[in-house]
Amino acid sequence: MFVFDAHLDLAMNALEWNRDLTWTVEDIRKSEAGMIDKPDRGKNTVSLPAMRKGNVGLCVATQIARYVKRGSPLPGWNSPHQAWAQTQGQFAWYKAMEEIGEMVQITNIKELKTHMALWERGASDSKKPIGYILSLEGADSIVTIDHLEKSHEMGLRAIGPAHYGPGTYAHGTDSIGGIGTKGKELLKKIEELNLILDATHLCDMSFWETMKIYNGPVWASHNNCRKFVNHNRQFSDEQINELIRRKAVIGIALDAWMMVPNWIRGKSTPKDMGVTLNQMVDNIDHICQLAGNSLHVGIGTDLDGAFGKEQTPDDLNTIADLQKIPVLLSKRGYSDGDVKNIMHLNFIKFLERIWD
Repeated sequence: MFVFDAHLDLAMNALEWNRDLTWTVEDIRKSEAGMIDKPDRGKNTVSLPAMRKGNVGLCVATQIARYVKRGSPLPGWNSPHQAWAQTQGQFAWYKAMEEIGEMVQITNIKELKTHMALWERGASDSKKPIGYILSLEGADSIVTIDHLEKSHEMGLRAIGPAHYGPGTYAHGTDSIGGIGTKGKELLKKIEELNLILDATHLCDMSFWETMKIYNGPVWASHNNCRKFVNHNRQFSDEQINELIRRKAVIGIALDAWMMVPNWIRGKSTPKDMGVTLNQMVDNIDHICQLAGNSLHVGIGTDLDGAFGKEQTPDDLNTIADLQKIPVLLSKRGYSDGDVKNIMHLNFIKFLERIWD
């Protein structure tokens, strides 16, 4: 089954983790043996060959660079200009992948249809380019509104106003606050450019303030349900219903602490906590039950988003194991049509609708 993954930090892994994503997952793991600078060394799950193996032919790929003010406990860049420069380095990596035929940027409906037709022609071509839709996770690197226009010209098609903590334009995960004047200006420009607003990571207050004034397209690339893990990183049923009302699609993530309660970072293990792909299906099913259909949920793994096998489902070794999900959905009574909606069609139809 073709898979659309709505959230992968590919360029971050390439530039900050120094991973050559043209290698196999196994070769990347071997290259990191003995490294201790990051807790997920040698435990990666994503590479371009693994994506091809799992028929993950299209993804939303991020740029990400947080700006933090003095005294902040969060890691990040000391100025928005440094953050901007980091995102431009990440963009250059995507372009370098395009130059060698590994990836192709998708920015409009014509490119989307051409890419889907290529991948639908069967598996005979083992080196089909991975399609990517460029997204900015956290808007701190947008120094001025002019920078957002520049990014749009370079193909940016989705943007999340915040990440973790208080941001320049909104408050994100584990913080409390609204969007303020700058946030309102950003939302106005996002709507004007017909960019997709990514509601992921908005704290509750910023989420509801955003919903009051923003009328453009919105999705949540990687967000789970608060019903299962009672934390502000997840969406409440009220938030999910608001997104459903706005014809959004919510991508379900595979970060273990978002999948089961009482996860302790650095101590809990997927095996001990019973974390499997079944929890992903639980989240998918909950959104389908709220919506009354299978049209508002998809896959947004966030795999290798600063974590690896130590914090992913025990039955997932690489991203290619997303092919286990259709079977799990079928066992829950989901039809072939429902499964296709969840695995790729919902996000693709969303793009067709807003880009048409």
